[in-house]
Amino acid sequence: MQGFIIGQDYGHRIKEFQEAMGRWVQEGKIHYREQITDGLENAPEALIGLLEGRNFGKVVIRVASDNK
Repeated sequence: MQGFIIGQDYGHRIKEFQEAMGRWVQEGKIHYREQITDGLENAPEALIGLLEGRNFGKVVIRVASDNK
């Protein structure tokens, strides 16, 4: 599999991409996945997992909750 960067390779079509992708996500045609790890103390293990290919989707380290 080979990837590409939208802004770098197709920067001239970025607005078209953002509109279409936003619409597809809202319509349920495109789904995204996140792997959320809670706590900065767990970040090293999450990042090692990322480097070893144990993750799925976007890896997020949550260091604080939204509740204040």
